[in-house]
Amino acid sequence: MHMNKVDKERMPVYEQIARHFEQQIMEGTLRPGEKLPPERKLAEQLGVNRTTVVHAYDLLRSAGVIQSARGSGTRVAQEQWGVRPLRLPNWQAYANGGSFLPTLPISRRLAEVRQLNTCIDLSTSELTQEDYPIAELQQIIRTLPLNYSLGYPDPKGYEPLRAALSQFMRSNFKMTACADTILVTSGAQQALLLITQCLLNPGDAIAIESPSYFYALPLFHSAGLRMYGVPMDKDGIIPAELERLLHKRTIKMLFLNPTYQNPTGSTLTEPRRREVLEICEKWQVPIVEDDAYRSLDLGDEFPSPQTLFSLDHSNEQVIYIGSLSKTVAPGLRVGWIVAPEPVLSRLRDAKYQMDHGSSIVTQQIAEHYLRSGIWEKHMDTVRYRLEERRRLMIATLSANCGDDISFMTPKGGYHLWCRLTSPVSDAKLLESGIERSVLFVPGTVYGAHPRFVRLSYACTTNNNISEGVLRFIQAVRQSSYTCHDEG
Repeated sequence: MHMNKVDKERMPVYEQIARHFEQQIMEGTLRPGEKLPPERKLAEQLGVNRTTVVHAYDLLRSAGVIQSARGSGTRVAQEQWGVRPLRLPNWQAYANGGSFLPTLPISRRLAEVRQLNTCIDLSTSELTQEDYPIAELQQIIRTLPLNYSLGYPDPKGYEPLRAALSQFMRSNFKMTACADTILVTSGAQQALLLITQCLLNPGDAIAIESPSYFYALPLFHSAGLRMYGVPMDKDGIIPAELERLLHKRTIKMLFLNPTYQNPTGSTLTEPRRREVLEICEKWQVPIVEDDAYRSLDLGDEFPSPQTLFSLDHSNEQVIYIGSLSKTVAPGLRVGWIVAPEPVLSRLRDAKYQMDHGSSIVTQQIAEHYLRSGIWEKHMDTVRYRLEERRRLMIATLSANCGDDISFMTPKGGYHLWCRLTSPVSDAKLLESGIERSVLFVPGTVYGAHPRFVRLSYACTTNNNISEGVLRFIQAVRQSSYTCHDEG
């Protein structure tokens, strides 16, 4: 009947205790009328709080497995032999199974601390609350015809929104895509999920940029895909390295985030875009272009290159993913896919099975927003604010980091990619930052070596950026010294 320890990483401790005694009783090791250990003694033996043992005994008592009486302690119930089992589901076994994998430990740690709202946030890839066009969206919501909005939506997406997106891409991205070639999704993440689930099979090999935020997405691992990184420099992925990979591996699809890439902020140049298209056409490898950051160019001197989709004159090589999350509001969950008809038909059917179509209310909000002309004015404000935050971040780093940190200035987007001179432990660096109330993302999350860190200047006000960067520098230096000491 002895229970010497519990595993606090598994199911709740009280449930482990209850399961243990239930098993002992069902096997006959504990017989009717036999006494269980006193609550206090068992708590001391297991090194847990007494209330945990009380909770476990209450669970057994409510199932009729044990009985308690003043003066005689807690005993196995006398009324029946072979008592009914608790039949508690082993939820931890369920949680550890399944095909969809959990997020990386560092990502979970960041999410936990972020919820506390006690740190300067240089980690989040979204705008501040003040940057969202809240007043304009509220005005649009007040005008929505709710009598139309409450039924199941068209799984392709609200037709007026698809028409508005077609016009939006033509005006802003110089892209030609008619409404019938567009599928509205619940954000870019769902678009990626649909593509991986519908067009690829477990064991397939895909190519991605290295580093890339695709490494951080469990959905690729969950789909059983093998990921191969293509090295990058300041001008994006290196075409010769892509061709070298295609010689060695059978690659089913190439996933790119070519404009203001997450996490490096680099942009694939137009000559390289053409070269990548030629290589992929030669090897018959489709390209998925995740273009969420395209509208976030900072400075007139560097217009974004044409999309890969626009440069593909065959209109058959590229699946394009767009999103309003990085420019309007992530809470709207409005993204879209532009793809050849056979692909679109397959994805549309899967989306219908998944959720019967994206929320018609948010689609109507997005359509009104794009038609109103508010987007252009809003983006002028967003770009101005991001440019100022980027300037502050770079100025503070340049003035204070010395030789400890180097970085590449991005021409747009949200992120600054930093290289640390000294080796560090990612976990220790992150904890050192948390101790100083600043958050950032270690580069290994994106498949990079431990010496890299991503800083975001999007989700922090001007007043906090400089202080956050100074705390980051302190964390880097402390972690570097610790590594040297341990070495």
